[in-house]
Amino acid sequence: MLRNFEKRGLIRRKVSARDARQSHLTLTARGHAAYTPLERRSQHDTGAMLGKLRPAERARLIAAMSTIETLLGGAAQNAPQPGYILRAPRPGDFGWVVKRNAELYAQEYQWQEPFEGVCAQIVADFANKFDAKRERCWIAEMNGENVGCIFLAKDSATVARVRLLLVDPKARGLGLGARLVDECLRVARRAGYKKVTLWTHSVLTAARHIYEKAGFKLMRSERHKDWGPPVVSEHWDLEF
Repeated sequence: MLRNFEKRGLIRRKVSARDARQSHLTLTARGHAAYTPLERRSQHDTGAMLGKLRPAERARLIAAMSTIETLLGGAAQNAPQPGYILRAPRPGDFGWVVKRNAELYAQEYQWQEPFEGVCAQIVADFANKFDAKRERCWIAEMNGENVGCIFLAKDSATVARVRLLLVDPKARGLGLGARLVDECLRVARRAGYKKVTLWTHSVLTAARHIYEKAGFKLMRSERHKDWGPPVVSEHWDLEF
């Protein structure tokens, strides 16, 4: 193929001065003329594909491409662990949890205002009835910015509930969701709970995969359209 390009005057080949086994290739003027419209067409086609995506979808795509680049580039073995930290909530974090859940699920699934009210009620109940011995909230932070959260709340003396698992698109692909769930289960076992339960939805495929891998079992499901588009809610349990 390279010989053909050279015969057509599209590229110029020059043997390396340091290693005769190597050749350096450059485009000729004719090569640039042939390549430019191809590059322009490629950029146009790529722009057309990306233009169909919503902002949240583009953010997810970029995060996925970053993960692919890291893995194929061989940097995964040599790079430090993902640059996020998990910490306890600080003033203002609970407001961020409600706001970011409402924003993200509206962008990605078109869930409407009642969903924000549900999030606000969950956070309010947790804050007002907080039991420091048996409940926790983790905020994930990366480069000084909140990028995730999860709550472990007391349902009863023997049952805990996982609530409001969220991973921002910019932090997806780092294993953060699984790490947050693992932290919940670790504390639940230490606190003496016999079972951990949670409520999710069938469209949240990434979260469902995390729950299933952690050992949760789907117990029951039901349809509703409380937040706009029809969805299937699911109840999952994990017994220790």
